[in-house]
Amino acid sequence: MPDAPGPGPSRPAPGTDPPAPSRPALSPDALDALVCPHCGGALTRAEHALRCPRGHSFDVARQGYVALERRPARGDTADMVAARERFLAAGHYAPIAAALVEAAPPARTIVDLGCGTGYYLAALLDARPDARGIGLDASRPALRRAARAHPKITAVACDIWDALPLADGAADLMLNVFAPRNVPEIRRVLAGTLLVVTPTERHLRELDLIGVHPRKQERLHDALGAPRAERLLEYELTLADAADLVAMGPSAHHDLGARTGGRVTVSVRIETY
Repeated sequence: MPDAPGPGPSRPAPGTDPPAPSRPALSPDALDALVCPHCGGALTRAEHALRCPRGHSFDVARQGYVALERRPARGDTADMVAARERFLAAGHYAPIAAALVEAAPPARTIVDLGCGTGYYLAALLDARPDARGIGLDASRPALRRAARAHPKITAVACDIWDALPLADGAADLMLNVFAPRNVPEIRRVLAGTLLVVTPTERHLRELDLIGVHPRKQERLHDALGAPRAERLLEYELTLADAADLVAMGPSAHHDLGARTGGRVTVSVRIETY
């Protein structure tokens, strides 16, 4: 069922739940990239829903996203998403977004696998006005924001570990930023370039958070092969308070205590496949 309407159409302040627009239209030219999660059939727009030839129907929520999934999947909570939006709106990860824009080749269809609030996808679409974006995530609170992060984003709720509701070869460019990777499905839907952002063992080392697996990069290369290009991006943040940084990630699920501000290292790899 669609989500309940919000208070109005104005753009939300960072960290607040976005109001519901008056049932915004999904980008019509994105429909050819989407498929029914049950039968793989093509989707067409019908009133406030998407439907396939076999009669499967999927409501377009008033917040602007559509759920194309066989069963609901667990995603980030509303509190986690609100913390992430506040943190990103402050510009702390803007260098990562800029590095993705620099690394990305020209593309018509950009898919963000685990798009969250749509922050990185919106940066790519700002830089490439001829492109269209599709953001995939399991979290409804995140997708409410992603649907409004950029007018050319089509936000889709789905289980990243299930068959993706995308046609074969639908993506010219795929982003995967701090998110899970379903490699068989990536290979099926990707006809171009994959950009992956992963933390190094130095990322946020000043904070007592859940650590990065020591074989993370090795596992990535085992799954995807050797990258065509790789960039290490490191810089320091000075935070008055690290609460949002902690609350927006997996450490939010654990009682790791309060976090004060200070200097924090951001250290990520941006790899091109």
